[in-house]
Amino acid sequence: MAPSGPRVPAMARPRLASTFSIVARDPAAQELGVAVQSHYFSVGSDVPWAEAGVGAVATQSFVETSYGPRGLRLLRRGMSPAEALRRLTAADPGRDGRQVGIVDARGRSAVWTGTGCIAHAGHATRTNVSVQGNLLASPKVWPAMIRAFEARRGPLAERLVAALEAGQRAGGDARGMQSASLLVVGPPVRGRPWTSRRIDLRVEDHPEPIADLRRLLALRRAYELADAAEGVFPADPLRARRTYDRAVRMAPGNDELLFWRGAMRARAGDVGRAANDVRRAIALNPRWRVLLPRLSEEQFPRGTAVRRALRGRGVGAHTRGR
Repeated sequence: MAPSGPRVPAMARPRLASTFSIVARDPAAQELGVAVQSHYFSVGSDVPWAEAGVGAVATQSFVETSYGPRGLRLLRRGMSPAEALRRLTAADPGRDGRQVGIVDARGRSAVWTGTGCIAHAGHATRTNVSVQGNLLASPKVWPAMIRAFEARRGPLAERLVAALEAGQRAGGDARGMQSASLLVVGPPVRGRPWTSRRIDLRVEDHPEPIADLRRLLALRRAYELADAAEGVFPADPLRARRTYDRAVRMAPGNDELLFWRGAMRARAGDVGRAANDVRRAIALNPRWRVLLPRLSEEQFPRGTAVRRALRGRGVGAHTRGR
């Protein structure tokens, strides 16, 4: 007699990316994103897929990784998420073990949870969002995630991480935590496709991967502020310096941001505070002392004056500053 039950191919069993994830769209920012957590090493290598102006896919459970690129290709050809899922699962003998969520660039969503996904397993969808999970500690996980996403305001990336945090508070993966990933793409830019990948962060193996993902996202935001400060400096140096100050406050103890804020302060003529920043950076990471004399005046304006101040001579040698 043939065995009964869901058909899950043997080749898929070693790749059990049981997890909880969210795929979503921010219509105002024209962003699409995926966030995922699992007790599975490097979950970001398999589950999240997104393409600017096309859609986002999370493929998990007895994972068929090709659902990601193939699903995006079907969306690109004009299929809806529901049509794309039907096409993917119809041709897959292991579909009972798959779990897939899709959101397209119009905000349409669709999800598949096969009957072979390990309990607790389920999903919830709305316009612009789909959440899904399997092998979970509680059936409260996916409802908690979608509530958190809808309640949270702000950028898409922060809302996605908030959904993961809510899912973990509701029980999360029945096995615990190991890895997490966050992928966000923006609107496509003609001729510059590399600019559309806004955020691509992974925590591959960590006892608290969602907390570390939140830390990495905050660090990413700090670096974005630093880049913005550099961009605005020629037109508005005061605004640039205040923006860089915000970046440093967001990442306390980051020696690189301290060093390059020093470069901006030197460019603005504040050699004393520039030297103070560089001194603090060197205290955290002595290699900056080796790098400083290698930089040109264009790369680190007034670098010679800053080095004199660091040696205890010249203007601002002992100036205190933030």
